[in-house]
Amino acid sequence: MENFLPIAYLQNQFLPFTEAKVSVATHALHYGTAAFGGLRGIPDPENPQRVLLFRLDRHCQRLSTSAKLLQYELAASKIQDLIIDFVQKNRPTTSFYIRPLVYSSGLGVSPRLHNIEKDFLIYGLEMADYLSPDGVSCRISSWYRQEDRSFPLRGKISAAYITSSLAKTEAVASGFDEAIMMNSQGKVSEASGMNIFIIRNNTLITPGFEQDILEGITRDSVLTIARELGIPIQERPVDHSELLIADEVFLCGTAARIAPVKRIENYVLPEERPITQTLRTKLTAITENRDETYRHWVFPIEIGSF
Repeated sequence: MENFLPIAYLQNQFLPFTEAKVSVATHALHYGTAAFGGLRGIPDPENPQRVLLFRLDRHCQRLSTSAKLLQYELAASKIQDLIIDFVQKNRPTTSFYIRPLVYSSGLGVSPRLHNIEKDFLIYGLEMADYLSPDGVSCRISSWYRQEDRSFPLRGKISAAYITSSLAKTEAVASGFDEAIMMNSQGKVSEASGMNIFIIRNNTLITPGFEQDILEGITRDSVLTIARELGIPIQERPVDHSELLIADEVFLCGTAARIAPVKRIENYVLPEERPITQTLRTKLTAITENRDETYRHWVFPIEIGSF
C-alpha cells in the first residue's frame, strides 16, 4: 500500500483520501477518457515551513492542453490554484508526488467525448526514488509505441498507458527493470513512462518529437541544462544498435528524474557516466532551489508550522 497523502480533491471539494471515490460506471474507467499529470515536490531544505514544486506552471499548462484533447476546457491557472491549495492542506513533510487527473466522470456506455460530464481530481503520495540511481537494466519491448496519427500523443492521455503497462510488465517478468519501446518505423521512442537519452562522443542525443514521444517536461529541462553547460545536443532518430554502443544511456521523467541505464538486453554499458552524473547533479541542485539561474523553475508553497 502506498503512503497516500491524507487529503484529495474530487468533484469540486477537498475530502479525506479514503472517501474520494467514483462510480463503477464512470466513463473514464471503461474507455480511458482521461489525461493526467505528475509533479514532484520536496520539503524546502532551507525552510521547514515551505515545500518546493518543480516547474508547476509548465505541468499545469500541459495538463490543460491534454484536457482540450478530451474536449474539456480547464484553465492552467485553475489547475495551479487547486494544486497549491492541495499542498497547503496536506502539508507534506517528505518527498512526494502529485497526480492531477482530468476525466470523463459521466456514467455512460457509449465511447465518446461529447455530451458527457468531465471532472478534475488530485491526489498525492510520498515518493522517494522511482528507479535506482545506481542504474537500471532495460530490454527492448515487443510492444511498439503508438503513432500520433492514431493517438493524440501530444497529450498525456491515460489510455496510452496500456502499452506502457504491457511493456513494463514484460520487462520485469523477463528479469529487467524497464522497457524501451520502438516506434512503428523501428526507431527508438521512449521507455514505459520516461524519455530516453544517449551519449556518444560527448554529444547528448535524444529522439525528437517526430518519433512519437511524449513532450516530457524533465526532457525539456535536461536539454535546457545541457545547452547552458555547453554540451552538444542532437534531437534525431536513434537506431536500436546505437543503444548498444552508446557511451552512456539514461532515462528521465518526473517520477524517475534522471536514472542511468547500466544494461540493455545482454549488452553492459560503461560504468563511468560523466555527462549523466553532471546533469543529474545539476537537476538535483535546481529542484532543491540551490541554483540561482533556475529559481524560476521552482515554485515555493508556504505550508506553515505544525
